[in-house]
Amino acid sequence: MNYGPLLFLGILLTLASSWFGLVLMPNKQLGNLDVHTDTNTLAVYPQARNGEAQQGEEHYRSLGCIYCHSQQVRTEGYGSDIARGWGRRRSVSRDYIYNKTVMLGTMRTGPDLTNIGERQPDYGWQYKHLYNPQITSAGSVMPPYAFLFETVKIGAHGPNTNALVLPPEFSVEKGYEVVPSIKARQLVEYLRSLKSSVDVPEAEIKKEEAK
Repeated sequence: MNYGPLLFLGILLTLASSWFGLVLMPNKQLGNLDVHTDTNTLAVYPQARNGEAQQGEEHYRSLGCIYCHSQQVRTEGYGSDIARGWGRRRSVSRDYIYNKTVMLGTMRTGPDLTNIGERQPDYGWQYKHLYNPQITSAGSVMPPYAFLFETVKIGAHGPNTNALVLPPEFSVEKGYEVVPSIKARQLVEYLRSLKSSVDVPEAEIKKEEAK
């Protein structure tokens, strides 16, 4: 008896069912996700990123930040992410609906950045951390990204409003200042846009934590 057609049919059905379960159904479920509107405040979450933040997302990817930082907060009982303050709740699919590429990451040489925009909203801190992480986080293994900044002579009208306020041990030559490049500004805009502590139906924040 020739079992060729039966074998072919079995393989075809296996592949079809796998595609249906692993591709079609998740796409149907996640593809229909929409923003969440809070019934009390009418606040919408998540919000689309502005142009600079979108450009910053491209820099984040091209600079390889994803290799040392994750963007996924694990649920309680599966890690200490929430206890570490990386987020007030676990990450859910809705958090990523505006992401061109979902950069969950594969390792955590550095802390998770899912909610860094709320943990560290200050522009000055973000710029100094990029310029030299030792300024803000002594002992950090993160390399400095000084190439994203320019050392320029202070103009006749005084220091630039965006110039970094550096501690004496990191200061540059007198009469000069360090200012962020366009790429640095865009990257910081992206980092500041990473906010995910808003309560959503899929992962409600514990009432005692929300107070």
